[in-house]
This record gives sequence, structure tokens and C-alpha cells, in this order.
Amino acid sequence: MYRYFIKTPWIAKFFFANYLWNIKTKEKEIYLTFDDGPHPDVTPWVLEQLKNYQAKATFFCVGNNVEKYPDLYRQLVAEGHTTGNHTFHHLNGWKVSSNLYMEDIRRAADLIHSNLFRPPYGKIKLNQEKKLAAALRHPHPKIIMWDVLSADFDVTISKEKCLENVLLNYGPGSIIVFHDSEKAYPHLKYVLPNVLEHLRQEGYICRSIECITKEPVNN
Repeated sequence: MYRYFIKTPWIAKFFFANYLWNIKTKEKEIYLTFDDGPHPDVTPWVLEQLKNYQAKATFFCVGNNVEKYPDLYRQLVAEGHTTGNHTFHHLNGWKVSSNLYMEDIRRAADLIHSNLFRPPYGKIKLNQEKKLAAALRHPHPKIIMWDVLSADFDVTISKEKCLENVLLNYGPGSIIVFHDSEKAYPHLKYVLPNVLEHLRQEGYICRSIECITKEPVNN
């Protein structure tokens, strides 16, 4: 049995209401997000799938990968998707010092110019949250969590179960997590096209989460 929630419980959203879990809307809008990229094989494939369905998404990028594949990062932006900071080394904020965590975010911010931040594993300490504006060099940081976790990273579940995780739990304004990573790719190859086709048939539009790329904080 896996140790995570597919559908984020309402109580988590209540107690951490300062985080963005979903977009409030009555329209048929969905917010697909992809963590851990860019990846030289997976990310181009994801972009092609999104283009086929005229879908936009938000990519929470690891700074180390952006540094390795800058052209891919620029392609994400050029094709109209938004990007967010996912730290430079994919650090767990609960397991490292706050100084190290903030420096890692700051290093990623040199490459990823966005006020959107998703903490790896969804874990961030309160004192880290308070320092986020300075680390992102932006006065209006947004911590983006999720409403639905596809669990495409979980090698113990089937691709069919992964698809079910999404289709049984999404709704208007849902923020859904996928990963453009090598580990998730076997599931993603099956799940993403099916999700996009299903959403199209249901009349949903896939949008990206709005970010602000200017107004830097002067350190």
C-alpha cells in the first residue's frame, strides 16, 4: 500500500490555505504540472503530446537539469508553458538545513525566473517559507501544491492504476502532478495521452498556472 494521498484531503487544504492546491473556477479548466525536468528524452515527448492537444502546462524544473539542458528549458517557455522553481538539487526541505535549502532555491532562481515554487516531496518548513521571497528574488512567491497526484513515479503500481488515479479524482480547477523524468516515463507514455484525450472529450481546457517573471527582489 502506498504512503501518499492521490486526492489531497480537504483538511490539508484548510490548514495550509496559504498554499495553492487548486484553482477556484466553475469552468472546465485543468492545470497539468510536470516536476523534475527538463529531461532530454521525456520532456520533448511531453511537449509534443501537449502540442497535439493544444494544451498548456506548468513545469517545475530542477535547476541542475536546466543547467544541463538550457535549450529544452527555453523551448518550454517559447511554446507558451510556464515554469517554476523546484530547487537546484531536488532537496527535501525537512531533511536539510534551512540555509542549505534556501541557497539551493536561490541557485535555481538564477536559471528559472518565476515566482512559482513547488517544494520537492511537498515538504517545506515554516521558516523556509518565510525566506522564500528572498530566495526566489521575487516579492510575491507562490507555493504550488496539488489536488491530484498521478503517482506516475511509483513503479509498484500499474499504468492502468496510474491513469485511474487521475480520471477518478480530477475536477474543475484541479492541479494534477506528473513527472517528466526517466523514472516516470513508462507510466507517463500510457497515461498522458489518455488523460489528454479524455479531457478533450469532456470539454476541458488545459491551462498553465500564471506566474510573474518580473519585480525582482533586490538583495
